[in-house]
Amino acid sequence: MNTLHRLDDRLLTGANDLARHTGWLHGAVLGYATYGLVVFAALLLAGLWLHRTGSDRALAAAGWAPLAVLLAVGLNQPLVSGIAEARPYTTHPGLLVLAHRSADFSFPSDHAVMAGAAAAALWLVSRILGALATVAALVMAFARVYIAAHYPWDVAAGLVLGALVALLGWLLLRRPLTALTDWLRARPGLRQAFPAPATLPVGLKPSRREASAA
Repeated sequence: MNTLHRLDDRLLTGANDLARHTGWLHGAVLGYATYGLVVFAALLLAGLWLHRTGSDRALAAAGWAPLAVLLAVGLNQPLVSGIAEARPYTTHPGLLVLAHRSADFSFPSDHAVMAGAAAAALWLVSRILGALATVAALVMAFARVYIAAHYPWDVAAGLVLGALVALLGWLLLRRPLTALTDWLRARPGLRQAFPAPATLPVGLKPSRREASAA
């Protein structure tokens, strides 16, 4: 454990040294570390929009993504309070601190949990959205360390925890969520916003192009 702590401290110090020599990055990194949640919200909404007329399973996956984020962050709260790890700027007074100082504890990082859950859940929705969210999540993890809000271990654990909640939750809940989606999109208030995919008349086969697209 001491070896891991020393490695964590060295990585934190390395990121902080980088921050000291890249003053031109401070505004952009601090802005993303603080308000980058908007990027993930946009990607999650894009997943819902792209699959609003898709199959029940596809729409259920798109709907699960934001729920997974909320669930992951909710599960992380008692974990953070129970572990009660102090922020880096509390235990390392010599750090260059760009973060807004907080009384909250550090491990695991809420921002990283959110980012990890969003990235993993969006891979279930779309490869492109999943890839974009993964890049955004890694940048978020780096940004939180760069501004001295978290140790590297805090963000690494947060990414893994968020991803596990999203993937295991879908594995356990995909069938009831798909059934619920089928029921919900038949309700009058949602039918127009999330119409069911068009079905062919009985006996009519799709063309080769339609079949390959499906």
